[in-house]
Amino acid sequence: MNVRRQHISGVAVAAVTALGLGTLSACSTDSAAADTGKFDVVASFYPMAYLAEQIGGSHVHVTSLTQPGQEPHDLEISAKQTAQLQESDAVLYLKNLQPSVDDAVAQSEVKTKIDAASLTSLEKHGNEVGGHASESDHSENEELAGLDPHIWLDPVRYAQVAEGVGKAFEKADPKNAADYKTNTAALVKKLDALNTRFKDGLANTRTKVFITTHAAFGYLAERYGLTEEAINGLDPESEPSAARVKALESMAKADGVTTVFYETLVSDKTAKTIAADSGLKTDVLDPIEGITAKSRGKDYFSVQEANLKALQTALGEK
Repeated sequence: MNVRRQHISGVAVAAVTALGLGTLSACSTDSAAADTGKFDVVASFYPMAYLAEQIGGSHVHVTSLTQPGQEPHDLEISAKQTAQLQESDAVLYLKNLQPSVDDAVAQSEVKTKIDAASLTSLEKHGNEVGGHASESDHSENEELAGLDPHIWLDPVRYAQVAEGVGKAFEKADPKNAADYKTNTAALVKKLDALNTRFKDGLANTRTKVFITTHAAFGYLAERYGLTEEAINGLDPESEPSAARVKALESMAKADGVTTVFYETLVSDKTAKTIAADSGLKTDVLDPIEGITAKSRGKDYFSVQEANLKALQTALGEK
């Protein structure tokens, strides 16, 4: 996603792999190459693994390529992980989020390749997304001109992806198709209810503008009539310019912003510096790229509920 980023070395990832892969959910840490007697799915990172688990249920064996707490954009997959991918029944990934995964999938002979990005619509997002975003924000550099991959943070788009994954599982593993269809419908129903809670919970807030360190919440902002002002762009570890910081401080005063949000997998230093300079508070808004002990919740839904509460507190009531 960003060629400037320092990638974790293959040796380091291989060492981690030896200790076990997977998320803190029900993802297996066993090799996907093992004869599990189940439909073996390799998922690129937590939001994909969670879909595979919820839709596949007891019929699937899920292995995640990204370990808990690892920033997924940093992933460089190891030789062992490449072998797991090669011997799996299906791979579920999000194209353009993790270049090393894209390359490995393209070179593999896995029969069922499911690209979540192809199952819903993607948009171009810049530092400012939502109610009054301007076109000038979309062309600051090559990365910001790209498509925003953070579709899972919008429950509606995530439900669209879930439906596509369910159909792919049904086709690839027809003997369990009825269960996949049932599980998909149940997951989509839960996502629809989550969408309703967000829509109702954010309908009457004092302000519609929120500041984040990482431009991960553009789809969520657009869905619920909010405006996300990001300190950085789509790259969570890039450094903001002095002009951007000054503009954010002015905007915070004009729009009644109270809080600068940061995420659990990236340093909160920039957020706290800007908040201190502007007399603002800080809080966590989790992009749910991985579940760790620091996460405010144990799975996608509980973390999203925590995100909703955090936004309601920061945006205030009329």
